[in-house]
Amino acid sequence: MSADLPFDSAYRHGFARIAACTTPIAIADPRANAEAVLAEARACHEDGVAVALFPELALSGYAIDDLVLQDVLLDAVETAVEQLVAASVDLLPVLVVGAPLRHGTRLYNCAVVIHRGELLGVVPKSALPTYREFYERRWYAPGDDQRGQDIRVGDRFAPFGPDLLFAALDVPGLVVHAEICEDMWVPVPPSSEAALAGATVLLNLSGSPITIARADDRKLLASSQSLRCLAAYAYAAAGAGESTNDVSWDGQTMIYEGGQLLAETERFPDGPRRAVADVDLDRLRQDRQRQGTFDDNRRTLNARTGAFRTVHFRLDPPRSDIGLRRAIARFPFVPADPARLAQDCYEAFNIQVSGLEQRLRAIGGPRPVIGVSGGLDSTHALLVVARAMDRMGRPRSDILAYTMPGFATGDETRSNAIELAEAVGATIETIDIRPTATEILRGIDHPAADGSPVYDVTYENVQAGVRTDLLFRLANRHNGIVIGTSDLSELALGWATYGVGDQMSHYAVNAGVPKTLIQHVIRWVITAREGVDDRTAAVLRAVLDTEISPELVPADADGKVQSTEDTIGPYALHDFTLFHVLRYGMRPSKIAFLASRAFGEADAGTWPAGFPEDERYAYDRETVVRWLRVFLGRYFGFAQFKRSAIPNGPKVSPAGSLSPRGDWRAPSDGNARAWLAELDAALSGTGA
Repeated sequence: MSADLPFDSAYRHGFARIAACTTPIAIADPRANAEAVLAEARACHEDGVAVALFPELALSGYAIDDLVLQDVLLDAVETAVEQLVAASVDLLPVLVVGAPLRHGTRLYNCAVVIHRGELLGVVPKSALPTYREFYERRWYAPGDDQRGQDIRVGDRFAPFGPDLLFAALDVPGLVVHAEICEDMWVPVPPSSEAALAGATVLLNLSGSPITIARADDRKLLASSQSLRCLAAYAYAAAGAGESTNDVSWDGQTMIYEGGQLLAETERFPDGPRRAVADVDLDRLRQDRQRQGTFDDNRRTLNARTGAFRTVHFRLDPPRSDIGLRRAIARFPFVPADPARLAQDCYEAFNIQVSGLEQRLRAIGGPRPVIGVSGGLDSTHALLVVARAMDRMGRPRSDILAYTMPGFATGDETRSNAIELAEAVGATIETIDIRPTATEILRGIDHPAADGSPVYDVTYENVQAGVRTDLLFRLANRHNGIVIGTSDLSELALGWATYGVGDQMSHYAVNAGVPKTLIQHVIRWVITAREGVDDRTAAVLRAVLDTEISPELVPADADGKVQSTEDTIGPYALHDFTLFHVLRYGMRPSKIAFLASRAFGEADAGTWPAGFPEDERYAYDRETVVRWLRVFLGRYFGFAQFKRSAIPNGPKVSPAGSLSPRGDWRAPSDGNARAWLAELDAALSGTGA
């Protein structure tokens, strides 16, 4: 984080803008090619780009065969490098450009790294393909043995070798490494060692003539390298203008981060193109910090990774709001791509089902006991239980479902609960908890026992406690286990009654599923007909249309029922924060920055498949920050004592679970002061 930058600057929040550029080539004309590179470099400067990548041998052309050995051509290349260095004085981006350069008695296929009037370094290609259509060893020497060297280019001297890292002094975490084309295709690419040595942004300058399906191979390699190296990987291939004597070119450019595609351009372009994306350096650092085996691998290979040299530079990133060039998911637990969403729902549901099935088998096949309210969570849990019974070959009538109306239970939710239980084939019974709850309230001298409208936390928790107590005693009586229905979002906020309440069960099937995902899993169950018929599907749609409410407090004078989100905040915002806190340990200021952009306009960006258009919403920064403070206070300063005692339940999301035996371990007596202070300090002067 660069705290001296304005709040609205992407660079302040750990992002660095990377561009993968392809430009039309003038065959064996370094001067013209340098002008083409400079034109794109100037455009990247205006776009706030930190690092601009260009294709392999972009100054000479890749497919010039024996012309590359001509002194006239090589002299012109050195002059073109000088031209780029001189012209870069006032440009923001680090320029990484391909060029053939002489060194010692040989010629090397190189990446030239230039910034603000300096030749920072030169990286030679290590792996030279000399098979099928490739003949690179005819002209070039492999550079894998050039560690620790220097090179003269014209009148300039610079570090030379595959062991170079380029680190920004004023953009924390921006450490660049370059490799060239075939280097990516070998079992241990140079970028693997560079990543272990600290590189976060891996660049590939590529020639790579195109054949059928090669573009997919490149994407697979770039994606997997970025995932394995916990890094960003930018790729730029040669395109228009290269010689087509025997091959053709497609100018493919792309940028990956942690296995995910951030940006790409169309192939076979008719002019210059650039893929531009803001890489999240904080995310990469956090991933490496958490995944200790990454550094263990560095220790194993320290003889090589410890020998890398670092060249420092000062970027001086823009202080203005340059926007954010990456997609920010409103619902990070819910992918917008329909196919990916369907796959995630399939996996989430079956993770829950198989987890419950194993638990039931392991303890002798007890009867599942579940309280059903007609709300999202208990509905989804009942679907999981029903499917588990199917897989075990047991009748669904073994499921003991109970609806337990209290002082504020609505007719609609109660009827939905009964109809759903009957539709899935469970054994359903209604137990009115009001007499028991009233006796408890009277026993503790609570004014509500005599009809006074005192609807405090005691009033609410008495009802929740009675329900849970009854479920456990019913499980005792019928040789059953209580199936928990609380979800991941409620556990994060502590929105559950502790102990003798909905926080406790024998097995918590929903503990790994966030609120924003549950509704989509239910929709998937309907669409996939995963053990449901038309009658069940109709009830499920009615449940999806019901406002989220604990139904513990009677409606007010205007008839408005108790709303969870009015009280505690929108689950969309809370799940957004939960994902980024749990998965990446993200600063609250960065979460506010991202959430404000993700939710700023209802019509912008993509929404998950099936999300009703008339229910799409937006939140301004003031609203985002208001509920972010609520989340921080509850998550870090209140709710941990409940999470420290949660029952077993399967992890579902790769973002993590909140089990104290799994992804999240924290003191129950912690506080949120540091997180709230960081947010307040970052927002001072913004008006939020």
